[in-house]
Amino acid sequence: MDFTKSFVRAKNPCAEGFRWYLRHHKDGSDYQQVLDDLVRDGRVADACWLLDKLGPTHTVLQLDRLECDAIVYAGTIEVRGSIEAGSLLRAGGAIRCGGTIRAGAEVIAGDDLRAEGGVNCGGELRCEGSLVSGWHLTVGGRVQAGELKAAGDLRCAGPLALAGPALVKGDLLVEGDCTAEALSVRGRVQTAGSLRVAQGLIGDAGIACGLHLDAGWGIRSRADIVAAGAIRAGEGLEAGGAIRAGEGYGVFAGLCVQRAEWPTSARVSAQCRPAGLVSGCWSELHHAH
Repeated sequence: MDFTKSFVRAKNPCAEGFRWYLRHHKDGSDYQQVLDDLVRDGRVADACWLLDKLGPTHTVLQLDRLECDAIVYAGTIEVRGSIEAGSLLRAGGAIRCGGTIRAGAEVIAGDDLRAEGGVNCGGELRCEGSLVSGWHLTVGGRVQAGELKAAGDLRCAGPLALAGPALVKGDLLVEGDCTAEALSVRGRVQTAGSLRVAQGLIGDAGIACGLHLDAGWGIRSRADIVAAGAIRAGEGLEAGGAIRAGEGYGVFAGLCVQRAEWPTSARVSAQCRPAGLVSGCWSELHHAH
């Protein structure tokens, strides 16, 4: 993609950014070279603005290892080893890493993000495609992605918003609201805010929710299911421990099931009958496994 003065002006850049371009580049400059030069001169926000305006390319940056203060690459980044970024790591396409990704600030991918050795991100983590981590995910801000798979713990210092399903083989700890299409966690689930899934929710080592807990299908745990607000399930509730809603709130099962089907499709099973059970069919027998 070639740049000309009129092309850049048509994108409505800020006055200071346009003056920078006139000082540093002539007509016919290369897109990626402009991004690199902006980052080199400390104008990372301008580089991100330009990528937002012009979009990704099909180019691929292939490296054995990547170590930088910041990078804004218009295409896909593929690194066989680890990635170390002092601040921002951003790609218009995918980011694929055979080792660990460490970034002091945001990590942003316009497509999939894959890190075989896990991710440690000081700020927001955002990818438009799938987020796959071969080990722990530690994020200092919001997480936004499509499908998510993590082979270890996922610790998020902000909200977690997923368009697709999530599989977490460790603990899921979220210091905000959590939303997903479906959620399966082999460790414990703990959110400071509300937890909402469109389909089913499994938290093998317990589910603790700071506000309301909602699932379009069923909710299952081998331990407790606890919320500070209401607990609402479209189908059944199954806990190896207690099921407990917040003071003054109810426990609802079978919200998407006809009442005649409650005995088979909206069973509520726990060590003892939940206080405030409003709907669903309480099972005297313990069916949690």
